[in-house]
Amino acid sequence: MSNIPYRTHLSEEDIPRYWYNMQADMKDKHDPFIHPGRLDPVVYEDLQPVFCDELIKQEVNTTDRLIEIPEGIREVYKIYRPSPLCRAYNLEKALGTPAKIYYKFEGNNTSGSHKLNSAVPQVYYAKQQGLTSLTTETGAGQWGTALSMASAYYDLKLIVFMVKISSEQKPYRKAIIETFGAEIIPSPSNTTESGRKMLSEHPDSTGSLGCAISEAVEQAVKTPNCRYVLGSVLDQVLLHQAIIGSEAKIAMDMLGEYPDIVIGCVGGGSSFGGIISEYMGDKLQGRANPYFIAVEPASCPSMTRGKYAYDFCDTGKITPLAKMYTLGSGYMPSAIHAGGLRYHGMSPIISKLYHDGYVDEARAVAQTDVFKAAKIFATAETILPAPESSHAILVAIEEALKCKETGEEKTILFNLTGTGYFDMSAYMQFNEGKMTDYVPSDEELEAGFESLRELPINQGI
Repeated sequence: MSNIPYRTHLSEEDIPRYWYNMQADMKDKHDPFIHPGRLDPVVYEDLQPVFCDELIKQEVNTTDRLIEIPEGIREVYKIYRPSPLCRAYNLEKALGTPAKIYYKFEGNNTSGSHKLNSAVPQVYYAKQQGLTSLTTETGAGQWGTALSMASAYYDLKLIVFMVKISSEQKPYRKAIIETFGAEIIPSPSNTTESGRKMLSEHPDSTGSLGCAISEAVEQAVKTPNCRYVLGSVLDQVLLHQAIIGSEAKIAMDMLGEYPDIVIGCVGGGSSFGGIISEYMGDKLQGRANPYFIAVEPASCPSMTRGKYAYDFCDTGKITPLAKMYTLGSGYMPSAIHAGGLRYHGMSPIISKLYHDGYVDEARAVAQTDVFKAAKIFATAETILPAPESSHAILVAIEEALKCKETGEEKTILFNLTGTGYFDMSAYMQFNEGKMTDYVPSDEELEAGFESLRELPINQGI
């Protein structure tokens, strides 16, 4: 047995004092957000009715490598951070692999996920600005849970538009969000114009993140002293989540380890962007060349089967256009579980890094295989993983088994974004043999791509 501990715990003093901004080291930045009416790059004033002022500054900051974390935010981080870096000895033994498998465990807080890392600063900046309420959307419920916690801590009112199928599949997520005082509205709803439009066109719609975003933005704009906050995709969110990779690198450096392969699940890109952050910085600056794998559900394959094009970030087409890998803003993902990884597009930063070859591989996986991997991990490591995280676990297992075949002793790092204790209905469905897989046909995807071709800014899509 190696003398490396099962868990490497950092101290409060090891919590980073700065967020690392990957964009500062990107030779080619991602294309600018485009105003949906003027079809030219958005400016600061365009974003002010929607986002907090300080968050807008972070969104457009492509030059500062390190952005200071205010002490008021670090004080809250200290409640649940640093999160542990764990060596998966028992999983390694179960697989019979010579690979060394590490995971950064982000489930040690009541929200059960990494989402609190961005919820805290977003609500902090809203409070500093003197705002009194916020709106947001949530898919699997992790972001809504985290934001409800942060909003309660800073005493701000919160309305959460929750994707309808998730609100039905995850009643316990609803319960905890409401426990922290937030209001939940299943989306699509009759409370907004965009929601009513969606229901008129698709009365039986189970919802999508794109639709919920439309409703949340609309609600924020029409509510006095209110702003909208988002839990993934945006540059500001990846900036906040970089704390995951920064802590991972500190801990692995303490152990004298460096990953050959870094793996994360991708829906909008926040957790993957978080775990790769410091290691991507090494790659961008030519110091090292780790292999990055982004793992997405086969049911919503934006990176593996989507188009790299400008698209709306929401179904109602009221947000700015972003250059990203996308299935089309109107794409309605299957109602199968797939956790929170059901967004039609991908973070512009992650999309650009993938397009330019810095993210080495995107892999789409079936959800029954994901839950098989989750069960293997849970049995070996005694942590019930979130379905989202289990996408990364599946590929970590696949890579470890490749090492078993070749005899290579590679070091694998993946992001365990959270726990699956609010996803028991999915585990029950899997254990009872009732879980199914779904892969959209080319014809289904083509319908979404048609909307991309209608945008004048997209050429040759």
